[in-house]
Amino acid sequence: MTGKANREEAWRPATRLVRGGTERSPFAETCEGLFMTSGYVYASAEEAESAFKGEFKRYIYSRYANPTLTMFENRLAALEGAKICRSTASGMSAVFAALLAQLKSGDRIVASRALFGSCHFIVSELLPRYGVEHVFVDGTDMEEWRAALSRPTTCVFLETPSNPTLEVIDLSAVAELAHAAGARVVIDNVFASPVLQKPLRLGADIVVYSTTKHIDGQGRSLGGAILTDDETYVDDLLTPFLRHTGPSLSPFNAWLLVKGLETLELRVARQCAGARALAGFLAGGVGVARVLYPGFDSHPQHDLAMRQMTDGGTMVAFEIAGGRDGAFRFMNALDLIDISNNLGDSKSLITHPATTTHERIGPEERARLGIGDGLLRLSVGLEDVEDLREDLMRGLAAAAK
Repeated sequence: MTGKANREEAWRPATRLVRGGTERSPFAETCEGLFMTSGYVYASAEEAESAFKGEFKRYIYSRYANPTLTMFENRLAALEGAKICRSTASGMSAVFAALLAQLKSGDRIVASRALFGSCHFIVSELLPRYGVEHVFVDGTDMEEWRAALSRPTTCVFLETPSNPTLEVIDLSAVAELAHAAGARVVIDNVFASPVLQKPLRLGADIVVYSTTKHIDGQGRSLGGAILTDDETYVDDLLTPFLRHTGPSLSPFNAWLLVKGLETLELRVARQCAGARALAGFLAGGVGVARVLYPGFDSHPQHDLAMRQMTDGGTMVAFEIAGGRDGAFRFMNALDLIDISNNLGDSKSLITHPATTTHERIGPEERARLGIGDGLLRLSVGLEDVEDLREDLMRGLAAAAK
């Protein structure tokens, strides 16, 4: 296995996505095996006792580990460039576990204000119930980060690019301040995907994903992942939390995610090209107040985005004149693009954040984050760009009425 592991380390990303972490059973199957089992048997009572004492490594219970999950975790870790990956049942369970495993009463978390609605809830409402102090900052304002991290801090949490306004944060600069304050940096990298951005190389300590998004990318399965090089964090904090609270990924979903990884690089490249073309079209559209796309010079953090990411991403945010009514007319006129709060899918999807993903945070906080009633978030899929452009034209015509 050592020789095989050494060869895998030399593989380029496309090869890792297809071959990385593969473990064949004695049946020598070509396609990765799907192990739909909750438990495992022992040759003797003594073997079971020894396994539970941790005297040797083996599968004990699928809430702890499973061969299909192991293949997915090893393959994603190889792509991310991380030592360790742990999978979870959903993206939000990954976020919650990554944070709560290391936080206790009296601790302090500093987070960027621009977060997905459920992430915002965890930081602002759930963690305080456990006695954790939280501080929100404007993620693009380094002075706010400096002020917030001038005190000892346990954890820093952020998204870049953020959901839904695609705000880009200087991850290296924040990580330097966070480490000086004694904090681990946790980043939700779902919008960029592991193809476009490598947070661990930029100073992050822990990366979380909703694998439901680009990694599955075909609207089939929920899943989440936590990746890190910090073995102490995993051994002492994360593993006990996951084992005893049970947010485990289904083996079937893990198998789907393994297969999703095979085409991830190809899909993201195609989606980025489509997003760039459609963002350009929307920028000249009648009734479009603004377009946010990190790959364009017009984006407030374009230069930073291009230093941290290898492309502009698969997401486009744009604001329709006419507020909620105009945005709703736009969406209801679409014939091809589906209205859905998911993203990173092979099918193009559009959502109205103010009434869906960010409805719960309230109008004042939405205004502070630039989430107006006319803002729409477009996740670009794999359809022909010309068909998507024609569909957006239908939306613009309806919005203008």
